Amino acid sequence: MTLREKIDADFKEAFKARDEARTSVLRLLLASIKNKELEKRTKLSKSEKIEDLEKLSRISDDEIIGVTAAEIKKRKEAAEQYLQGGRQELAQKETAEAKIISVYLPQQLEEEEIRKLVLDAIGKTGASAVGDLGKVMSILMPQVKGKADGGQVTMIVKEELAKKNQN
Repeated sequence: MTLREKIDADFKEAFKARDEARTSVLRLLLASIKNKELEKRTKLSKSEKIEDLEKLSRISDDEIIGVTAAEIKKRKEAAEQYLQGGRQELAQKETAEAKIISVYLPQQLEEEEIRKLVLDAIGKTGASAVGDLGKVMSILMPQVKGKADGGQVTMIVKEELAKKNQN
């Protein structure tokens, strides 16, 4: 079963169970996935045959994970904004939605695992200062995509580069 099929099945189950919160969140997630496919189809329509577009425009599980991660990030950012604005109930709603969607992401890496990958990437690039952050991140992000929060990864890279710069 592909990830999209799992999300579709969960949506139908939530709809039948009249779970309004879950139904709403999964409907929005499916819409985001569909939008990504339409975007891909538009790009392909310039170079591919019309008959092949349907099959070619289907997005992979990795691309769905990317869409899912983006949806979670939007909700976390919204929750932070609501907290800053003193809207606790809306922040809780956004956090609950992010939790519903997070089920479809792969197992998240622990901080120690991220730190190990960061040190390996620093070794590969020969980075020695915070100015080399981009080099390290370009190697690191494909490895952790969907498995770790980009902000957390950036923070760990900065910490490790700062330690290296002190030595």
